[in-house]
Amino acid sequence: MTDSDMICPAARAPSDRPLIQLSNVHLSFNDNEVLKGIDVSVRQGQSVAIIGPSGSGKSTILRSITGLLRPQQGEIQVCGIPVHALKTEKEFVELRKRVGFVFQQYNLFPHLSVLENLVISPIKVLGLSRQEATARAGELLRKVHMEHKGGAYPGELSGGQQQRVAIARALAMRPELILFDEVTSALDPEMVGEVLNVIRDLVRDGITCVLVTHEMRFAEEISDVLYFTEAGRIVEYGDPQRIFRQPRHERTRVFLRRAQGGTPVAAGGAWTR
Repeated sequence: MTDSDMICPAARAPSDRPLIQLSNVHLSFNDNEVLKGIDVSVRQGQSVAIIGPSGSGKSTILRSITGLLRPQQGEIQVCGIPVHALKTEKEFVELRKRVGFVFQQYNLFPHLSVLENLVISPIKVLGLSRQEATARAGELLRKVHMEHKGGAYPGELSGGQQQRVAIARALAMRPELILFDEVTSALDPEMVGEVLNVIRDLVRDGITCVLVTHEMRFAEEISDVLYFTEAGRIVEYGDPQRIFRQPRHERTRVFLRRAQGGTPVAAGGAWTR
């Protein structure tokens, strides 16, 4: 058994089986249509990045995958579960056992130590013994380079340290995939790198990851597939290097020019930075 199997048994090389499939998903808040026919496919073992301007629907896509938001139209399949059709709390609990979610804010329990933050859900939800949950937590804390902070409380940690603990807590449930929603946006610049390094390691381990991020160079580096969203639609998707170097749509070119501070040449040409 490899280290990645110990952390996440579902981590393995990419396969052709979609682990996530969104088909023609529409979602509105009152009169505000946020998602306008979204199609997204993520295979097992893939790393997928979603980029786009603020308010383009990126985070809403992630929350739809977890069942936190329910679309008015379309289908969402995650790990073989029809998320769009879930009704009972038991069904939602089963889904959330299989999907890890790391938010912009760390959402750690402030009254529990780092170690207790990691063991509470595996014991209560998965039924693990305290001994097994503690052993797994120790392995995960080493994975995120926080093994020396098991007895500390969240308020004693930096933002980057808290986010690394949040990633370890999500992995403690051994999810089949893990979602990251702008996990560096609340961090000071010097703390961003330490969190990105942890995500980079997870991707190398073959854990299925979907990231909403404004870190353009990181998205290009670690993703197998890149989606660019604007105004609730998928404008362009495919190979990250192709999109960053030769975007096919004008809206993509304009966004990347502003996000990267570079200047694109004519459509179909190369980028200068």
